[in-house]
Amino acid sequence: MATAETRRDELKAVWQQAQACTKCPQLAATRTTVVFGAGNADADLMFVGEAPGANEDKRGLPFVGQAGRLLETLLGEIGLERSDVFIANVLKCRPPGNRDPLPGEIDACQDYLYRQLELIQPRVVCTLGNFSTKLLRADPGTGITRLHGREEIRRIGPRTVRLYPLYHPAAALYTPSMLEILRTDFGRIPELLALPAPPQPAPEPEPEPVVPEPEIAAAAAQDPEPEPAQLGLF
Repeated sequence: MATAETRRDELKAVWQQAQACTKCPQLAATRTTVVFGAGNADADLMFVGEAPGANEDKRGLPFVGQAGRLLETLLGEIGLERSDVFIANVLKCRPPGNRDPLPGEIDACQDYLYRQLELIQPRVVCTLGNFSTKLLRADPGTGITRLHGREEIRRIGPRTVRLYPLYHPAAALYTPSMLEILRTDFGRIPELLALPAPPQPAPEPEPEPVVPEPEIAAAAAQDPEPEPAQLGLF
């Protein structure tokens, strides 16, 4: 099993890969910076939003506007700080005009999120809002209104987590009733963190080595591998 230090080093390597990512040409051309995510690389609690907004795109950090300040307030009410958790988004680049992420963009970016889950190893993952909830649950038909505050064990990419959908803090900024719902749902997070970690899927088996037939091996021995110069590589 990889040590915490090894996992942090690998996470830094993934961050470096993301900084130079051009898988989505339009996003790469219009972004100011890649918003990889921020927080504790060994966090038991991870939040996943939809995509960076204008403030996040400028500063390179997730949830730094009004919604981010409310998120920090809600964390403080349950005895946590921003530095205790890890915060990321489904997309690492801001969509132009804050439009919804496109299916191809989600597909191109999901490996970064999966690697974050694999290396940070959170026990609880809170989706923030309708979009990330539907995506991480792989269920476009069931929205946040029905799912908020209801945890479930679910595999996301390489890792099984306790998934806990929440309303997006932005939705509660101007609606007192929504804020109270969000505050109530946040109040259950310490209880979820105290539960045992979900069992992880078995590692994928190593592929069986291909053993050549004796006559093929003999022929290969008589016909050695060509040198690079023979292939026109030099």
